[in-house]
Amino acid sequence: MELAIPEKAKFFPRFFKTGKGEYGEGDLFIGVTVPNQRKIAQQFQQAADDRLIIKLLDSSFHEDRLTGLFILIYKFNQAKKNKEEKKWVDLYLKKIERINNWDLVDTSAHSILGQWLENKGRSILYKFARSTNLWKNRIAIISTLHFIRKHDFEDLLKLSVILIKHEHDLIHKAVGWMLREAWKRNHRVIELFLNQHVHEMPRTMLRYAIEKMDEKKRKQYMKLKSIPKGSAL
Repeated sequence: MELAIPEKAKFFPRFFKTGKGEYGEGDLFIGVTVPNQRKIAQQFQQAADDRLIIKLLDSSFHEDRLTGLFILIYKFNQAKKNKEEKKWVDLYLKKIERINNWDLVDTSAHSILGQWLENKGRSILYKFARSTNLWKNRIAIISTLHFIRKHDFEDLLKLSVILIKHEHDLIHKAVGWMLREAWKRNHRVIELFLNQHVHEMPRTMLRYAIEKMDEKKRKQYMKLKSIPKGSAL
């Protein structure tokens, strides 16, 4: 492919942790950058059908799957005009196992599943949060970004409690990121949550959550984290 860059094809496997035992084990890369993948998606998104999207999502190459998700997001958004988006949500859920790295999740979860669930029951997010699949766990929490932008924090807080002791730092970062996004919209709600759960939170999760606070407040939370729960100050 003329858009493939050999240097990127060598770099991406290290960046996305594709080595044995790593979270992206076995993933393959061509070396096409994200801006070029977006251009390809834009070129074909109107003519593409579900068969092409499935073919891309079933590909062994990471760039194919991300390009397929760009097209799927477009199809979902176009279908909203006629209230026919369920077809594309069903395809997304059918191929959920192919959304198997953090950038694939972060591109699509809030854009498709989060949007779809805005005025619907959200039990699927709790099912995903309790799954043994790392990427379903991340899809659950990243989907809440759509709710957060609507100033709806209930599911974010409940899912954060479920995931607060997760073993993987990709979930620590994701939960902290969503808490930070919510804090930017409502300081009080998120600080109450942090005050209650700071002792349980992994340090990475806490650092992500408080990143946009002023230095004094950040130091207060890190100090509070270092003091055993129940100890007198």
